[in-house]
Amino acid sequence: MEKELQNLQIADFILSSDFSKIGDENIDQLKRHLLDALGSMFYAFDKPPIRKLMTQLRVIGDGGQCSVPFIGKLAYDRAAQWYTALIRYPDFMDNYMGKEATCHPSDNLGPLFSAAQFSQASGRDFLTAMAISYQLQCRLVEEIPVMKEGIDHTLLLAYSMVAGAAKLLKLERTQIAHALGIAGSFIAPTVTSRASYTYEWKGMASSLDALDCINILFLAREGMTGPISLFEGPKGFQDVFGMKLDYNWEEEDFSLIRRCVLKKYNAEVHSQSSIDAVLELKRDHQINPEDIEDIAVTTFLTAFHIIGSGVYGDRKVVNSKEQADHSLHYLIAVALLDGDVWPEQFEQDRITKPDVQNLLRRVSVDTKFPVHKPIEVAGLLDPYTLAYPDKMKTKVRISLKNGKSFSCEKEDYPGFFTRPLGWEEVQYKFRRLSTGVISSSRQDQLIEIVTTLENRDLGELFGEH
Repeated sequence: MEKELQNLQIADFILSSDFSKIGDENIDQLKRHLLDALGSMFYAFDKPPIRKLMTQLRVIGDGGQCSVPFIGKLAYDRAAQWYTALIRYPDFMDNYMGKEATCHPSDNLGPLFSAAQFSQASGRDFLTAMAISYQLQCRLVEEIPVMKEGIDHTLLLAYSMVAGAAKLLKLERTQIAHALGIAGSFIAPTVTSRASYTYEWKGMASSLDALDCINILFLAREGMTGPISLFEGPKGFQDVFGMKLDYNWEEEDFSLIRRCVLKKYNAEVHSQSSIDAVLELKRDHQINPEDIEDIAVTTFLTAFHIIGSGVYGDRKVVNSKEQADHSLHYLIAVALLDGDVWPEQFEQDRITKPDVQNLLRRVSVDTKFPVHKPIEVAGLLDPYTLAYPDKMKTKVRISLKNGKSFSCEKEDYPGFFTRPLGWEEVQYKFRRLSTGVISSSRQDQLIEIVTTLENRDLGELFGEH
């Protein structure tokens, strides 16, 4: 018997998924990730790129039926874009790490918020859709890691956005399959937005995915057809990318949700264990940054290439937030100087100060095995890389001008799936990010809503009741 097309199999997985199959542990984790994302959403509202988007939306998109923070009402596609930009921009959101690629599952929340308001979904419906989006995006990162081919992981995000929102919009099997085909054939961003010199678009690209995916879903809802054999057909995914998606979706579960991670520090995810190590050294040895001769960081290949001046470009050139949060040199330096890495460390006047600009130039980054190419061979010979993504091994050595040196090794960090952030830590992060934007009583209310979301009307989350 001939196999069903992948798009149809994915549609069957979406339609067969229900709240009872997700599991209590996953539900608890999804709620913590949701609260974590809300903290970023509130923090971002007055930041320069977000203000640019707000101005644009007020010119071309004001009005509509979907409630959004800070603006009021927008059309459903623009609302999805707005929500996604707010959550994504601070770069303080969650991650999933496969062996050859990564993604940010909370990028899915914007379209889910929009679709949930349209369908007047319950909290239980929303958590089910969130689980579908999270699991699907993570599975695709494992099966078809497009980043190694120069395609940004927001391509895979388009599939997961469509999947979760289709569940909320109650699309039929063929409508879902066609929507997946349209999204996959239309959205194919390049990974250059993450390379050096890094621009504002890195933090905004997923928001345009959100706008497009809601448009696509409403078209599919009206019967619009698309390349349903996206993965197998002529000039399809396999032909173009040389990657074959041949996954048995009948066996899919929600096991990858438990490997999603949260960030303790406001920095690119692969820097988290190195930052944790350098802060431990600073605390244990009362290191004065003025006494430092140099800092050597040993990490794994993915971290070296993305944030350590590998194939993604020179990371010692740091003049903006986008460059700073993807520069391990800057992150190590500012952690030593300030004792923390939070949004305050990415304000423009902090980034350009001579103390951090001088210290970051004393930071060197390398791998345990000193040869970096070809990646396939170097990865087999480097012990830190072999351990990734099950571990995030790092070693930080700080040498002082008086000849002393101190070292610290880590293989994970608080927030990694081996040491997940608990409710108390997530609530602290949410309160710290949203203080000054919403009242303490609203903070309390949102925490209560999120923690009991499966028993609530989702409209409460948006202040509709």
